Amino acid sequence: MRIPLTFRLAIGLAGIAWPAFAARAQLPSYEIHAVRYATIPAFPVRQLVLGADSARRLDIAMMVWVIRGGGRTVLVDAGFYREKFVQRWKPTGFVRPDTAIAALGLRPQDVTDIIVSHVHWDHLNGADLFPRAQVWIQRAEYEYYISAGGEPLRGAIDSLDAAMLGRLRAAGRVTLVGGDDQEILPGSRVYPGGRHTWASQFVGVRTRAGTAIIASDNAYLYENIERRRPITQTLDSTSNLAAQARRAVLASSPRLIVPGHDPMVFDRFPTPGKGVARIE
Repeated sequence: MRIPLTFRLAIGLAGIAWPAFAARAQLPSYEIHAVRYATIPAFPVRQLVLGADSARRLDIAMMVWVIRGGGRTVLVDAGFYREKFVQRWKPTGFVRPDTAIAALGLRPQDVTDIIVSHVHWDHLNGADLFPRAQVWIQRAEYEYYISAGGEPLRGAIDSLDAAMLGRLRAAGRVTLVGGDDQEILPGSRVYPGGRHTWASQFVGVRTRAGTAIIASDNAYLYENIERRRPITQTLDSTSNLAAQARRAVLASSPRLIVPGHDPMVFDRFPTPGKGVARIE
């Protein structure tokens, strides 16, 4: 298609080089869904929002996020399924994550990539449920928590998850991401999360509505985001707040910043419903 010269000049006046604009315009636009696979009832809010009333409780949503577009089907986080976690946390409405995504017409083998935000059990444990997926995790996160032999180096990661991720890496199915503002797929990038764990990350995704941010546990609830309250479980509250400010700049709209465990996600994005929310 021939682009009118006047349009090219307008782009130039806006301070954008034409090749860069043309490349940006060709990036795929992704569709994002949050998929709820369980609920943990009566969770203490004080463990989510720094300084919250110790009497407050919330039935938190356990979810994974499905990104589709450009010929790829990507999960952000993989949930959990091993019996030790089910028995310990006693989730209600539990469905294995590889089964839960069937609500979108997906099979486990359809997932091409998994972006792991951090090594905690409820975000990493299900990675081996998806037999064809390449796993993306920050190099600093992997090397801080997992030895070369797949043993846990620190308590934030469960031994079963460390061994599982070690096996996947030995099989060539783990890519270690090299820091800030890294492209995973065209139009999908990762950024430092604000020290929920040593090198947790969040994801920015280009959609038809603009850039959406999947915060995962770097912001547990809308309360963290909208009241600018750091998460309780962080290595550095200042870094967590700085990451929140950065997400606000990166997102095309505040409503497109999605927290990691807030059941309100499914009220704010009620379509299509039944535990699935299209982020738009």
